[in-house]
Formats: sequence, C-alpha cells, structure tokens
Amino acid sequence: MIQPLAYIHPQAKIADNVVIEPFVTIHKDVEIGEGTWVGSNSVIMDGARIGKNCRIFPGAVVSAPPQDLKYRGEASTVTIGDNTVIRECVTLNRGTALDKNTTNIGSNCLLMAYVHVAHDCIIGNNVIIANSVQLAGHIKVHDHAFVGGTSAVHQFVEIGAHSMISGGSLVRKDVPPYTKAGREPLSYIGINSVGLRRRGFSAESINEIQEIYRIIFLKKYNVTKALDIIEAQFNPTVERDEIINFVQNSQRGIMKGFGAV
Repeated sequence: MIQPLAYIHPQAKIADNVVIEPFVTIHKDVEIGEGTWVGSNSVIMDGARIGKNCRIFPGAVVSAPPQDLKYRGEASTVTIGDNTVIRECVTLNRGTALDKNTTNIGSNCLLMAYVHVAHDCIIGNNVIIANSVQLAGHIKVHDHAFVGGTSAVHQFVEIGAHSMISGGSLVRKDVPPYTKAGREPLSYIGINSVGLRRRGFSAESINEIQEIYRIIFLKKYNVTKALDIIEAQFNPTVERDEIINFVQNSQRGIMKGFGAV
C-alpha cells in the first residue's frame, strides 16, 4: 500500500506488501524488501538496501551522504537486515571508499529514537541501541550487544558480542565481549551474566567467562601477561577464544579494569 501523498522515484525497487505512508520520500537507487513499513515523513535516499519486514518510523533518514570531508560522492550503501526496527528521527549515513563503501545494520535490531549511525559502521544481528546514542564512523558492534541511551562512541571503536554499556557512557576504548561497561572513564563492571543466561549460556560457560575477566581486569596484570595466563590455564572454548582474539586484535585498546587509574 503506497499512499498518493508519498514521493517514490519510478526506478526505486519496492517489493510486494510494502506499506509507505504519506509524505515519505524515496530516491532512485533504493531497494525495499517485502512487508516493510515506512512511516510518514521518512526519507530513504540513494544507496538504501532495506530488508524484509522492517519498520521505519516517522522522521528517519536512511542512507544520507556521509558527514565526512573525505567523501567525494562515490557510490555507497546502507544495508539493513530483515526485521529491524528504526525508530523516530534515526539517521543512518552510507559508507565511504575508505572502508567497504557500506554501512551495515544487521537483522532483528532495534535502533531507538534519535540514534545516529555514521559512515562505515558495521552493526551485527540482535543489537539494541537505545535512545540518542551517537556512533561515529567505522565503529563495529557485534551480535547481541546493548548500548545504553545517550552514549557517545568514538570512531573505530569495537563493541563485543553480548556486551552491555550503561547509559550516558563515553566509549573511547574497545569493549570486550560478554562484559558490562560503565563509569567514567569507561571501565569493566562485571560480565553480562543476566543477558548470557537469557540467551542460553550454561552456568559453566558463564563461570569460565567471569574467571577469564578476573585475570584480565582484576589481577593487575598487563594485557600480554593476562592472555598468556588464560591460554595456559583454560582449555580452548568458543568463549575463551573469542575473548582472546578480541583483546589481541583491539586497535584502540580495551577499556580499563575495575579501580584502574
């Protein structure tokens, strides 16, 4: 159902059963999958690739050009996976040639009102980003992460899977998987045990994750020494290896441990 007061470029590719409300503007190079709903006064610009059964609320702007002085008008995209919800006044900027020419939002995500996702961000599946969070360019957010409202995330930061960042945080360093982060400066405040239990992690796995992070964040070792101890003391598991790989490959360095100065 397409309302007559909406403007849709004749070359835009709109699938069956898409609902487009009045005063929506859809540009030429746009693809929208089946069952998606686009609310009034939304603007879907060139380069948008929107999946099935998404919900885009009024005032959202999808695939605007990057707010990056290096951008020279090259073709690029914003990709949104299936079943993702984009709430009121969210802004999603498309990618640049500096990275892979795309900003990517996964499936089953919720981006609450006034979220900004800058160019070249990669957001995994089942991610929740609360109201007014601001993501700078080239940020990577892994599956099942939660970012609390009004947080600001520095460019090139990586946020690990199943992590949880408290509202109002200034995220300048990488946040490892399975952790909770809070305080100022952003610090380790435990593991996301409630979220892990809800997602079916065993008590054994949760305990192992907790013991690993005690070595990294609470024992006052440097990172290299902590990883050596973990590799020596813990048998390989999916969770152990994910933590080690994340910390070893961190480009900005990981957040502080509890009580660190």
